[in-house]
Amino acid sequence: MCGVVGIVATNEVNQTIFDALTVLQHRGQDAAGMMTCENNHFALRKGNGLVRDVFRMRHMQRLKGKMGIGHVRYPTAGSASEAEAQPFYVNSPYGIALAHNGNLTNADELRGELLHHQLRHINTSSDSEVILNIFAHELQTVANRTLTKEEIFKAVAGVMKRCRGGYAIVAMIVNVGVVAFRDPFGIRPLIYGKKETENGREVMVASESVALTSQDFSIIDDVGPGEAIFIKCNGEIHRQQCAEKVQLSPCLFEFVYFARPDSIIDKISVYKVRMNIGRKLAEKIKKEWPVDDIDVVIPIPETSRNAAIPLANSLGIEYREGFVKNRYIGRTFIMPGQTVRKKSVNQKLSVIDLEFRNKNVLLVDDSIVRGTTSNEIIQMARKAGARKVYFASAAPPILYPNIYGIDMPSTKELIAHNRTVDEIRQEIGADGLIYLDLGDLISVAREGNKLIEKFESAVFDGVYLTGDESIYLAKVANTRNDAAKAGQYHDADPYQIDLHNN
Repeated sequence: MCGVVGIVATNEVNQTIFDALTVLQHRGQDAAGMMTCENNHFALRKGNGLVRDVFRMRHMQRLKGKMGIGHVRYPTAGSASEAEAQPFYVNSPYGIALAHNGNLTNADELRGELLHHQLRHINTSSDSEVILNIFAHELQTVANRTLTKEEIFKAVAGVMKRCRGGYAIVAMIVNVGVVAFRDPFGIRPLIYGKKETENGREVMVASESVALTSQDFSIIDDVGPGEAIFIKCNGEIHRQQCAEKVQLSPCLFEFVYFARPDSIIDKISVYKVRMNIGRKLAEKIKKEWPVDDIDVVIPIPETSRNAAIPLANSLGIEYREGFVKNRYIGRTFIMPGQTVRKKSVNQKLSVIDLEFRNKNVLLVDDSIVRGTTSNEIIQMARKAGARKVYFASAAPPILYPNIYGIDMPSTKELIAHNRTVDEIRQEIGADGLIYLDLGDLISVAREGNKLIEKFESAVFDGVYLTGDESIYLAKVANTRNDAAKAGQYHDADPYQIDLHNN
């Protein structure tokens, strides 16, 4: 999962991109990057680390220009190496920079085509560099000396014909403008807005609406599935459908876990979905459990809090904060290796003993992936004196890997795969375990946008929209297991690279 931002403005954009990336930091903590354009020249800074650490004053001073794109990353395909940080760029044609959120399922096939037929060299294992070179080739095929919006949209259409998977793209063409587009299913989110200034219109496109609203941009619309928008240097906006067949199918896991609660994705309030998830869970608990055996509802910070409060209210049970979160520890389910994850859980959370002592507690979490974190947290609750520990997941059982941009592990490392709920309960050490039903999750998400007929829900039901999962899943099994990840992080360059001056 990554976060992207692109902007065309009337003033220098470096600070606005920095601030927007900081707001999107939850989408990627592995690396950050920014590229701006001024007077026919790109300026680039990218490196491993958080936004605040990658960009120093000396970098910001040379990131000149009124147009730019930015990216925050954690590794999905590829490695955690410094070389994988985005944006990427090519000099021909025109000069193009690109940043990408998502994952291509046919990236290996496209690499072969680029190398053997288009004679383009790919320098990293990142599928984002593949998309960039596909886009560059398509532009070179259709464009003239003066690039028109029709030629840009035709090039994007060529990209969509060749690239399969989930993707949200921002690209910048020297002295032409910013182009943004989304895969034909709209799996990964992308939204744009505007701000009127004394000097003219400014336009921003980003992964989540909160990146726009935090910078005082008013929302115009989501980028539709298979749609491209072209923002000229003067702020003029053009949009066109570029895919032949589209079906809006946003990723359900965005609403459960990844997106910020104050974001709107495809007209759906993430906060409202999570509140309604809590109510649905309460309804299921009333049917299946003796509610009077639960003394207190405690969320596992922070994503589950929005669901835990209405759950407690619906059950008529006291809500309490029993864990304190260290905000400086990354998301544990993407960390390499069980030992590292266990250590991180204990660094990430500390317990307020008096909320657990001699109580039957219901812990609420957003999801259960490997089960390692859940087991550690349940043991922490027991050590704090809890008599019984019940566990509720705000997501259905995660049974299959994600292949569209979320770095979930291989199938055999998913605790719910080939296990019953009771077997999972025993594995994580809970006295009771309950999951949200997939039908309930879909229904509460669809309440926000009834035009959505289908959500991307492959991690829960194994239905992959692009229909090319078999070969890719074999690759996932080899590259996303703990052993492979540990090697990726071990090999990563610990030093930050500045492609200009450090």
